[in-house]
Amino acid sequence: MQELKKKLEDEIAALDMELRVDLPREISKARAHGDLSENAEYHAAKERQGMVNARLGQLRARLRELSMVDFDRIPRDRVGLGSSVTVLDLDKNEEVAYKLVTSEDADVANGCISTTSPIGRALLGKKVGDTVKFQIPGGAREFEIVGMATIHDINEAAKLDTPS
Repeated sequence: MQELKKKLEDEIAALDMELRVDLPREISKARAHGDLSENAEYHAAKERQGMVNARLGQLRARLRELSMVDFDRIPRDRVGLGSSVTVLDLDKNEEVAYKLVTSEDADVANGCISTTSPIGRALLGKKVGDTVKFQIPGGAREFEIVGMATIHDINEAAKLDTPS
C-alpha cells in the first residue's frame, strides 16, 4: 500500500511540475509566435494543460481514498485487501496463489488480482476451508481456500525480517 501511495505522490509531483513550470513556458513561447487561432503549438500546450489538470484531479482523489483505508478494519482471520490466498481450483484440481491488491496494482500474470475483480470479490471475507463460487467470462468457477496470510501476517513477517 505504501508503494502505491509513493507512486501516486511521485506522479502528482511530476505532473504538478509540468503544470506549473513546463506548460506555462510552452504556452508563453507559443504565444510569442503570434496569431493564436492557427498556432498548433499553443493549442497542443493548452490541450495538454487540460489533460494534466484532469489527471491531477484523479490522482489526488485516489490518494485521498487510499489515505482513508483503515488497516485496523481489515480482518485478521479472513481474506481482505493485501491478503495472499492459495486456492484449489475444484474444476482443474490445481492450486493457484493470488494476492488481493488495489485495482492500480492488479497484475493477473503475476497473481495480483484486484479486490474488485470477480475472483477478488468472491474471496473477500472468506477463510481457509471455505468454498467460493463466482462467475467469470469463461463461465462459473469454484475454488476452495486452502491457505491464507492476511496483510497483518505479512507485515508482521516483514518486521521480523528487517534488521533493527
